[in-house]
Amino acid sequence: MGISILTVCYLVGSITFIIGLKMLSSPVSARKGNLIAAAGMSVAIAGTIFLYKDDNGEPLHNYGWIFSGLLIGAIIGTIVARKVKMTAMPEMVSLFNGMGGACAALISIIEFGHAIDHLKSSTGIEVIQTSYQNDFRIFLLICCAGLIIGSVSFAGSMIAWAKLNGKIRDFAFKGQHLFNIFLLLVILGLASYLIGSLPAGGKMIFYLIFVLSLLYGILFVMPIGGADMPVVISLLNSFTGIAAACGGFLYNNMVMLTGGILVGAAGTLLTILMCKAMNRSLKNVLIGSFGAKTPATQAGHPAGTYKEISVSDAAMVMSYAHKVMIVPGYGLAVAQAQHACHDLEKLLENKGVDVKYAIHPVAGRMPGHMNVLLAEADVSYDKLLEMEQANEEFPGIDVVLILGANDVVNPAAKNDPSSPIYGMPILEVELAKTVIVNKRSMKPGYAGIENALFFQPKTSMLFGDAKKVLQDLIAEIKSL
Repeated sequence: MGISILTVCYLVGSITFIIGLKMLSSPVSARKGNLIAAAGMSVAIAGTIFLYKDDNGEPLHNYGWIFSGLLIGAIIGTIVARKVKMTAMPEMVSLFNGMGGACAALISIIEFGHAIDHLKSSTGIEVIQTSYQNDFRIFLLICCAGLIIGSVSFAGSMIAWAKLNGKIRDFAFKGQHLFNIFLLLVILGLASYLIGSLPAGGKMIFYLIFVLSLLYGILFVMPIGGADMPVVISLLNSFTGIAAACGGFLYNNMVMLTGGILVGAAGTLLTILMCKAMNRSLKNVLIGSFGAKTPATQAGHPAGTYKEISVSDAAMVMSYAHKVMIVPGYGLAVAQAQHACHDLEKLLENKGVDVKYAIHPVAGRMPGHMNVLLAEADVSYDKLLEMEQANEEFPGIDVVLILGANDVVNPAAKNDPSSPIYGMPILEVELAKTVIVNKRSMKPGYAGIENALFFQPKTSMLFGDAKKVLQDLIAEIKSL
């Protein structure tokens, strides 16, 4: 009876994962979908703890360790999630994703160790086949896959976290891409040798694969530039899902397998979409062949003269416009200015101005960063336009207000073949009648690339902290 109930628990968990993932596709239902998936996960965890029995009919033991781990993890996760700022959300996503990869790698290490111990203390491979209900070679293949993918995800996510947090900088050496490919081939070669022959030193080879996979994860992410970080986060997320699915195979756990497959598939699809948004091939992402350093001539040298606009003039222009498009960027997140931005939007609409938001798919530091930021301020989802929609409307827009965005509005992506971002689809804000750019200074954006938009005749710079500038704009517009 217990097994059948456990099967139902796993079925409920799998179904809620699918429903939750489907609901995450829309900002309107994303929060509810997240809660539904979390509830399904809770059912699956509770079922495993209280209903699972091994082949000998024995339930789980060491409940003290199990519940201690759950309690500590729940407390830490709750505190971190409540205290994290929106600007630090990408770092938290990378950190949590890395923990998932580490868990998957540890599962492979533990199960491989158990298998080797069985071989030494029992009748041999037959015992392994009985224990895991699979061919031993398939078991080794899954173990190696979980180890390699989980280790790469963990190490890469930790580097991504440190880079986003400003603790380390981009690093690359001559021929690194070729070395990365060579290292990956060595890892795959060792895994193939281990699976094919299971030599006497199998444990040492397995641990060597573990170390080399960690090294590859580090070298894979180290040279990647900041503008490409959304792609990296999405790709590493898919790695973690695949590694978790390998753990589901090892334990013959259907809910773990389903969850891992869903995360891996969703992460892969999102990675492809991110690559398309940045005009990069998946092949380049997989070998770490993107995000190169920007030449000095583009990174910091002025491209011309710019003109400034005062807060009062900007307020006047926006108040008497028919259509205003706001382009949010990381500067908005840093200033925690989303609520002030929403207040400006409501004030302008009260004056009869049509206000919308243009969202680039890789604006910010992670996929959907700007959507989450504006949702926190209760901005209507109907006002958020995707890049293709926004580009169709820019020619009819009177004023574009850019808040901290840089690379996603850089016209060099369209007209400068020498630019590192050449070919990347951008928000074509230069098609609007007037462009107002809010930045703290004229320093280049996260990718370190100078933006020619700032020096165009129709562009005016409005310097200052985004929150303070928006509050001043609101005060000026109210006084008109």
